[in-house]
Amino acid sequence: MPTRTARTAWNGSLETGGGQVELSSSKLGTYDVSFPKRAAETANGFTSPEELLAAAHSACYAMQFSAVLGAAGGTVEALDVKADVSLGADPAGGFRLSGIHLTVRGEVTGIDEATFLAAATEAKATCPVSKALTGVEITLDAQLES
Repeated sequence: MPTRTARTAWNGSLETGGGQVELSSSKLGTYDVSFPKRAAETANGFTSPEELLAAAHSACYAMQFSAVLGAAGGTVEALDVKADVSLGADPAGGFRLSGIHLTVRGEVTGIDEATFLAAATEAKATCPVSKALTGVEITLDAQLES
């Protein structure tokens, strides 16, 4: 399996500096980052490690969930996966990821709701990004839609 690469160029202090995150492997883009924007309620054109992690987690979970549903006999028509990654104070000092909440809505034929929910939970546990983030509480809201 391949290794993917991103890099960040940073200038200045934490409080007044800023940087650019480059998606090096795909060459899809370069995105601005800054700590004040990271800690603000509105991002205003800047991304953050939490948003990038949310993108990675939602994509990984969607892939894993699709595989688990297929193995359970389901046919995936559509999955809509959202990951909310929260940054909070660390009691030991500084900051930490304080939680990740996955929300998934799926249109899947060939399975019942109980199978869908079991597959959703299995995918949360077996998604490689979820495995990498075992130190963070990950919650799940899954719903089969018709």
